[in-house]
Amino acid sequence: MESDFRNIIEAIGEDADRQGLLDTPKRAAKAMGFLTKGYAETLEEVVNGALFDSDTSEMVVVQDIELYSLCEHHLLPFIGKCHVAYIPTGRVLGLSKVARIVEMYARRLQIQENLTKQIAEAISVVTNAAGVSVIIEAQHMCMMMRGVEKQNSSMKTSVMLGEFRENQSTRMEFLSLL
Repeated sequence: MESDFRNIIEAIGEDADRQGLLDTPKRAAKAMGFLTKGYAETLEEVVNGALFDSDTSEMVVVQDIELYSLCEHHLLPFIGKCHVAYIPTGRVLGLSKVARIVEMYARRLQIQENLTKQIAEAISVVTNAAGVSVIIEAQHMCMMMRGVEKQNSSMKTSVMLGEFRENQSTRMEFLSLL
């Protein structure tokens, strides 16, 4: 990856041997590895057995989970927050694991619509919840820094599964809590 970044630097017309750029290919490769570390993780590893018996059947909401991702179309960042809710059926997921699931999927190349769906389906599979809802609000650098250059634009996506999809009052309760 280092040599590829060196080639990119040269392709844009820069001198890759210039003092300020000497270590840039190595730094850029390391940064890209970190920004896409989700490919090296699995759902099982991230959850690591952190499911706990609970007799609650009330909604669990974790909101404002910050996320950083790269769009698959331009490799530019999108930055935002994720809100997750689920209705337990005998077991709850460790709180930090919700954020870790968001992080794992965010650290892959994709579009926001798919990211939202991946997180919702993963929470559903892991918890066997009666319902799962995920909402992501993000700002996309591909729209802000290039193209139409709309600085104040943001995108919101949602996925509602189970009770959140089938029961409007459950969905409204979640939305009012946000």
